Amino acid sequence: MTGLDRLLAALAALAGGLGVAASAAAAHTSGGETLKTAAQFLLFHAPAILALTGLAAAGLTRGALTRLAAAALLLGLVLFSGDLAMRALLGQALFAMAAPSGGMVLMAGWLLAAIAVMVPARR
Repeated sequence: MTGLDRLLAALAALAGGLGVAASAAAAHTSGGETLKTAAQFLLFHAPAILALTGLAAAGLTRGALTRLAAAALLLGLVLFSGDLAMRALLGQALFAMAAPSGGMVLMAGWLLAAIAVMVPARR
């Protein structure tokens, strides 16, 4: 497992933990639905990022492409869930168009993941 794999896995685990925290906070705040959506995205994507990292580390896919897909999912989460969480908790956006941009990056990450698992690994 490379240092990048460890970093991606650690950030995925952090995303999962933040998803749990955001779920709990959503139950107790006025912006609950928005925060709940952010939590769901964090919790749905954290295992996917871990899986992509594991596939890359095990050499089952093209490592660089798979790691790029995982990194795109992480960046998309920061933008999308980060923006929703800031709106719910602080009443302000991360920046203009952060959530839509994050959504687009998430979709690109999933497309990269699909390509990564279809391209044969180098042997």
